[in-house]
Amino acid sequence: MTAPPPEAPRARREPREPREPETPAEPAAIDYRIAFDLAPVGLVLSRQRRIVDCNQALLDIFGAPRERVVGRSFALLYPSHDEFERTGARIVAQLDRRGTYADDRVMKRVGGERAGELFWCHVAGRALDARQPHAAGIWSFEDLSATRRLKADLTPREREIAALLIEGLTSKLIGRRLGISPRTVDVYRSRLMKKIGAATTPELVKRLLSA
Repeated sequence: MTAPPPEAPRARREPREPREPETPAEPAAIDYRIAFDLAPVGLVLSRQRRIVDCNQALLDIFGAPRERVVGRSFALLYPSHDEFERTGARIVAQLDRRGTYADDRVMKRVGGERAGELFWCHVAGRALDARQPHAAGIWSFEDLSATRRLKADLTPREREIAALLIEGLTSKLIGRRLGISPRTVDVYRSRLMKKIGAATTPELVKRLLSA
């Protein structure tokens, strides 16, 4: 009986090197310039209350070409220089710890078919350094005219008080914000009620808010 042939030696397998984890595909680079330009609200970069840059939505809101706005003072967008100055003072006084501020205010369109028109605008922004509120910042502007229209020819001070009444502030708090006495606020409130045709403060606010 013949012995079986010897088995062929098995090939030696080389140890596999551990596979490195696959790195996830990097997201496409974001073009921040395009994002800024196409944002659905008006955006402004500012220095010392001057417009350094803005997007198309801001130009559409105020009805102005870029060259009419960039490089100019924010005063261009206000109904009066007094309102521009007083708003600037309020921002300095009320900026929070993060350097943010927001309010509703009356602003003015500067070009196009609606040039000179006054309208309600929600403005929010952030100072890059809270210790220097006007040194540099970024601001957003949202046109509220589709849902809130000016009902009467109001004076600058009446516009300011109307905006603060809409926020729900009392005469005392409005006076503190504007640097006037609560009694003076009440006088302006009475004038507003007469102009708007409201019998009570809640009715006044409701009419100010209605389109």
